[in-house]
Amino acid sequence: MPTALPPRSTVDPATTWDLTAIYPTPADFRRDQTEVADLTRDFARMYTGRLHEVPVILDALSDLENILTRANHLSSYAYFSYSVDTTDTASTAQLNTVSTVLAKTDAQLSFVDAELQACSDETLAAVAATDADHAAYIRHVKARKAQALPLAAEKAIAELGPALDAPSNIRDHTIFGDMDFGTFTAHGKEYPLSFVLYEEEYQKHPDTEIRRAAYHQFCDTLAKYQETMAAGYYNQVAKEKTMATMRGYDSVIDYLLAPQESNRTLFNRQIDLIMNELAPVMRRYVTHIKNLWGLDHIGYTDLQIDLDPEFSPKVTLDQASEYISRAIAPMGQAYHDRIMRAFPERWVDFAANAGKDSGAYADCPYGTHPYVMMSWSNTLPAIYTLVHELGHTGQMSIANEHHSILANEPSTYIVEGPSTFHELLLTHSLIETADSKRLQRFALSRLLSDTYFHNCVTHLLEAAFQREVYTLIDAGESFDAAKLNELKRGVLHKFWGDAVDLDDGRPELTWMRQSHYYMGLYSYTYSASMVVSTGAYLRVRDEGQPAIADWQKFLALGDSLPPIESAAVAGVDITTDAALKQMIAFLADTEQQIEALSAAIQ
Repeated sequence: MPTALPPRSTVDPATTWDLTAIYPTPADFRRDQTEVADLTRDFARMYTGRLHEVPVILDALSDLENILTRANHLSSYAYFSYSVDTTDTASTAQLNTVSTVLAKTDAQLSFVDAELQACSDETLAAVAATDADHAAYIRHVKARKAQALPLAAEKAIAELGPALDAPSNIRDHTIFGDMDFGTFTAHGKEYPLSFVLYEEEYQKHPDTEIRRAAYHQFCDTLAKYQETMAAGYYNQVAKEKTMATMRGYDSVIDYLLAPQESNRTLFNRQIDLIMNELAPVMRRYVTHIKNLWGLDHIGYTDLQIDLDPEFSPKVTLDQASEYISRAIAPMGQAYHDRIMRAFPERWVDFAANAGKDSGAYADCPYGTHPYVMMSWSNTLPAIYTLVHELGHTGQMSIANEHHSILANEPSTYIVEGPSTFHELLLTHSLIETADSKRLQRFALSRLLSDTYFHNCVTHLLEAAFQREVYTLIDAGESFDAAKLNELKRGVLHKFWGDAVDLDDGRPELTWMRQSHYYMGLYSYTYSASMVVSTGAYLRVRDEGQPAIADWQKFLALGDSLPPIESAAVAGVDITTDAALKQMIAFLADTEQQIEALSAAIQ
């Protein structure tokens, strides 16, 4: 039975990450805050008004790399410390201080874009011709030119960064600081509940009474805060709409897609095809689970339960490295060894403690090793979370070795490709080692209920909801909690139809659970990236080493190519809907295999 989470101060340090690779001591961290501010002032004094000749621009970009690297270290260190214990007032204060420092840094550096955008095309071409990283940087400078504001406005917006980020911060503090989920009763026993306990434990609990009772208490607590959360979210999208209008966009959607080097066609295709063509596959799958379990209905909280819970293996933290090692072995020894460094070097914060942010993420402060935050739960889904985030670390560390900080981060349109590719490798490993039909079925079920459900259902439905919200805002309308509930419920019903009982609980409140709504149009990119990773995985499965070599070239690209061209390096064409349809067909085939195995097992 899950228990109340312990305070951060009591967890085993061996299960936490080691941040000394970023700053050996807190004093080093504090010193860098001062030095970054000093370096930025010196940079502005040295280069303001002078970025019009190629040699000077190249010197400036070299100095800029140093400032950006150190600013990146400050930001990562402060956020990492905060995210593992959002109740720690010292970490919160530290994050706020760094946010203020970096907002001023951004403001002082805003002249760089403005002056480069004023340069002739010939000058910019000469800078771009010096190396691939400069070419990538200049590509974005030119793309931002059309939406650039006067320098004074850009400086003001940059300095207002902490205030403009307030909706996201308020959301976090509301959930992790104010919400008390209390306890719930099932089978005559009382169970503790928190946001993280529900997300990580109860929503997949094999006992139906416990799972549903936890869900109802979870929703009852969320409902008490829905107006506050709706007000915060409205401020988020209103801010984005204002920025879009200021920068000349008719639609906030187009404004948010521009930095991804994506467009409305790719965005809408991703949502519409999955809503229409993957939905029937997932309805069949959850109905199959309902029949196997003998449930009276499938409620929203039943969607991610194991197909065969009695067969679901427990995976201890000590066993995690074995699963990861087997899964990534096909990628070659060098790649394998790179990823496996995560365990002895303590890249991962596994501890489940009170105040820790929900979900998981990976990040790599430039010039150091990567880091992963998650909460370990001794389940196979925890292994999927870990292998997913380690996929990010592989791409991040490889790209950092091949590119400067000016060009190391790929477009968010494809950034989830390496992580989801790792998940496919894990499922392949489980299937390859299966010694029974039951284990084969279990492995295939993980593909649908972990990898693709997470990326192509959960996040895709977030994206479909976001599209409704932004369409409303583009039309000059507003919303409150009731409207958001209506929109979310409509999206859920369109996808699930009559296969899922949406009256069992309050599934429309799901919009309150996701941090992605404060990250622009990020949610749809999970499924977009899965199109790339699925296509690459199928090539690896069918072609072997040539496809692996192409994938490793893809990992090393960083931001050197736009997303469509990057996907092509991996051998996946995303200019049409063919690759997306191939992914959906792969999932339909997987679902049919599961049903056939169930028939054979019974």
